[in-house]
Amino acid sequence: MSFVSIQSTLFKLRSNKLFELSVVAVILLSALVIGAKTYSIPANVMAVIGWLDVAITVFFLLEISLRFLGDANKSQFFRDPWNLFDTIIVVVSLIPVEDSELALVGRLIRIFRVLRMVSIVPELRLLLNSLIKALPQLGYVVLLMFIIFYIYAAVGTSFFANINPSLWQDISISMLTLFRVMTFEDWTDVMYEVMEVYGFAWVYFLSFIFLTAFAFLNMVIGIVVNVMENEHSKERQAESDAKGEATLADLQQELAEIKLLLKQR
Repeated sequence: MSFVSIQSTLFKLRSNKLFELSVVAVILLSALVIGAKTYSIPANVMAVIGWLDVAITVFFLLEISLRFLGDANKSQFFRDPWNLFDTIIVVVSLIPVEDSELALVGRLIRIFRVLRMVSIVPELRLLLNSLIKALPQLGYVVLLMFIIFYIYAAVGTSFFANINPSLWQDISISMLTLFRVMTFEDWTDVMYEVMEVYGFAWVYFLSFIFLTAFAFLNMVIGIVVNVMENEHSKERQAESDAKGEATLADLQQELAEIKLLLKQR
């Protein structure tokens, strides 16, 4: 069997839905193994979990090797950030660090193996890519939100510090209190305490909640949704272009076959 045929077989295998589901199942099993290690369990069960962890690592090594061998353009394989991430996670997992000073690092790397779910499932990858591409636009919203937080914290410290120093002692503590208010964590207790001294303090709290919890958070959601829609449109366009190129290639092949038949006559 030639290398081209082997590569074609491996490419079909790596693109097989059943194979992808198997990889997802092993990733979920890896997550369960990581969770099991956080409990106090008997030594014999821990030994079984250790061997299971080794088997999972070997499976991931075989899987990343299969994906590499089945890729038609191997020179570009590691230029894909997800392929590079998967490879680093798998390779570092192979290093025996359990009984060394780097045991904590080894456990941390194994925890990050769960993130491989994102690289395997296209829908999750699209979500994360959309979120990353939305960060530049989100930065301005976050900056404006910080300005609002800072202004309200300065006002809160100036007027409410004598009421409850543990909540309004300085601007940093006031910002933490306002974050609590924004997340609706017992915010009414904070407001009613202040209203006992300043009756119109409800205006301060309600205006802050309106600006942050309603206006700015909805802006963040709108930006992320807009970027996701653009990414979906680009993906659909790429699929349409790929289908068009495949159709054109088929037509060219059929035309070449017709010309060959005419020449033979």
